[in-house]
Amino acid sequence: MRIIVFCHSLVSDWNHGNAHFLRGICSELIARGHAVDVYEPYDAWSVSNLVAEHGEAPLAGFARAYPLLKSRRYRHAELDLDQALAEADLVIVHEWNDHGLVKRIGEHRRANAHYGLLFHDTHHRSVTDSASMAAYDLREYDGVLAFGKVIRDLYIEHGWAQHAWTWHEAADTRLFRPVRDVARDGDLVWIGNWGDEERTAELQEFLLDPVRRLRLKARVHGVRYPGDALRCLERAGIEYAGWLPNYEAPQVFARFALTVHVPRRPYVAALPGIPTIRVFEALACGIPLVSAPWDDVEHLFAPGEDFLVARNGAQMERHMRALLNDAELARALAERGRNTVLERHTCAHRVDQLLAILGELNGETEQMELTV
Repeated sequence: MRIIVFCHSLVSDWNHGNAHFLRGICSELIARGHAVDVYEPYDAWSVSNLVAEHGEAPLAGFARAYPLLKSRRYRHAELDLDQALAEADLVIVHEWNDHGLVKRIGEHRRANAHYGLLFHDTHHRSVTDSASMAAYDLREYDGVLAFGKVIRDLYIEHGWAQHAWTWHEAADTRLFRPVRDVARDGDLVWIGNWGDEERTAELQEFLLDPVRRLRLKARVHGVRYPGDALRCLERAGIEYAGWLPNYEAPQVFARFALTVHVPRRPYVAALPGIPTIRVFEALACGIPLVSAPWDDVEHLFAPGEDFLVARNGAQMERHMRALLNDAELARALAERGRNTVLERHTCAHRVDQLLAILGELNGETEQMELTV
């Protein structure tokens, strides 16, 4: 098949976690012999910010890390959909695209029925900015790929789409895997962006305070840390190391004893069952993980076995201490978490599911909601 993907960016993951999963899915599709063309706007804010902070070198780094992935950076006024979609069998349009482009592609599909057309939603805006999501014109789309059942249900309940499937994110296990025989840099690493005051109090309770009380050697990677956040890290004794290319995360995880997951407030409060991709990636790398509370209503994992759950800051501190002092506990937790990812949550699993959805759309299978 020839598969066309329209996304905000494939080449940049600066404050753009959606790139992680798309890179893995595109890599898996190419490995199976499919042709994949990716289109992203030339002026994507993720790329602009990345280049402004780090120059062009990260774009070359992406090309080295993913030699088979190519992205066509287009200008909206010059995008020729007849040319881009002439040989398409499937088109996937990510939700960070411009409303006008989403509509244009739908109109093109109405006049050209030779390809399947799916909208891909991997964000909490269906709850936190429902007006923006309702403004997408999806009438000509075959359906929506939603990265959690609660979002899938919203599309149906609001009438935003006639069909929707739950399509969770997953780890690209070609890249995210344990790295052996490297020197230890410290006790704890956290990779995540500060961003938008959506988890400031949670980061203080579940990351900064436990690290400070235990006097751990800790490092944080991420972007959009305001001055107040940097001062909080300094008071906790945590090294701030800035943006990290996502494909370098396995090497960084290997240099620390454990990591944590601190979900943003919208996911905890309104979008249960969605852990975000960093949980999948960390577990795939075989690093013990402790999570702040989130409700795994879709039974993706076995909390307490694949990772530890801390209901408050004091419990987070106890879990951290236990993992640092009990090598067998840490090893068993990491092994169980990685095995769960390998058994259920790789990009290969998600491509299998995507192909089953296409079969359903083509009438090859019975109508069903395909979930993981």
